[in-house]
Amino acid sequence: MTDFSATKQLFALPEGVTYLDGNSLGPLPIAAQDRMASCLRDEWGDMLITGWNKAGWMDQPRILGDRIGKLIGAATGSTVVGDTLSIKVYQALASALEMRPDRRVILSDNGNFPTDLYMAEGLVRSLGQGHRIETPAPEDVAASITSIGDDLAVLMLTEVDYRTGRRHDMAALIRAAHDVGALVIWDLAHSAGAFAVDVTGTNADLAVGCTYKYLNGGPGAPAFIYVAPRLADQVQPALSGWLGHDAPFAFDPDYRPGTGIDRMRVGTPPVLQMAALEAALDIWDQVDMDALRAQSVKLCEQFIMGVEATCSHLAPDLTLASPRDAAMRGSQVSFRFEHGYAAMQALIARGVIGDFRAPDIMRFGFTPLYIDEGDVDRAVETLTDIMANRLWDRPEYHTRSAVT
Repeated sequence: MTDFSATKQLFALPEGVTYLDGNSLGPLPIAAQDRMASCLRDEWGDMLITGWNKAGWMDQPRILGDRIGKLIGAATGSTVVGDTLSIKVYQALASALEMRPDRRVILSDNGNFPTDLYMAEGLVRSLGQGHRIETPAPEDVAASITSIGDDLAVLMLTEVDYRTGRRHDMAALIRAAHDVGALVIWDLAHSAGAFAVDVTGTNADLAVGCTYKYLNGGPGAPAFIYVAPRLADQVQPALSGWLGHDAPFAFDPDYRPGTGIDRMRVGTPPVLQMAALEAALDIWDQVDMDALRAQSVKLCEQFIMGVEATCSHLAPDLTLASPRDAAMRGSQVSFRFEHGYAAMQALIARGVIGDFRAPDIMRFGFTPLYIDEGDVDRAVETLTDIMANRLWDRPEYHTRSAVT
């Protein structure tokens, strides 16, 4: 059983702050400070360019990929770290479409994270082969798979809706897509580190995700990509970067893809960011994922019941946007409120940090590694005070910042 009171001590949390935004950016692991300082001083500083060999910088994308792979149920050697999530979405989708050359439909949903759809739109435009993207409501995806049938090339979904926290049934949708011969790509940005994922057991084809949310790798931390071992030597990387080459330092004029997951590498590894991620992943070595999920559900339920018990009569239009059934939810709770942006700014001003997503979603992430029952009580009490006294209606809380 994981001791979450102990894991909380491993993070640098500001005094007086209740941090409910780890679903957007995880807090700083204390050990990351020393690890990054050591990387700067002892590796970059002392070793200079020899750090690529002496400090093992070039091998880190695979090493860290396998550590993340354990959290998503991936076989060793099937996950690699590097580049951004948008790049990895593009890679995965381009490769999947190439493996289904006679099909023209990419199926997603209208709750998918916009950048995934942007990347798909750009790829479709550049291919110019008549592909189209369909985005039904999340609850209609299964029916759409059936209706599209053998013209479905790729099902591309984010497992947990970034706005509401609604969770797709990964296993069922993979089976349905495979039944019509399609490939499936999962964006695990709001799944990896939030609960146990099993890409092997569910027979997933490809998966991508970021490491700066629940995995606490820091702002700009690199993304990861998973390719099922049965497909690893079939995928053709659309972004044929030099580190995906079979022999990068042979400097051949022609591209020759590496073996297995290595072919999904693109650019130079972000060494300093990987040092922070390495320290963050050390924490996960002591975490039982079933215990994490159970505690996450407990905290989410406590928050929902607390807010509805104290705020429903104060602000009737503050309504639950997340599924009420915990099994249908990720590790976040969202409420709709017409003045959600202002209310969130009022919360942040009082030391309870969540975030806002247009048009009216107030998001709260519940990460048991550093959030406990006392934090939930404080968040409920603060939100209740804001609603009871209309504190959100101050002019300074209505001015929009660049990041919401």
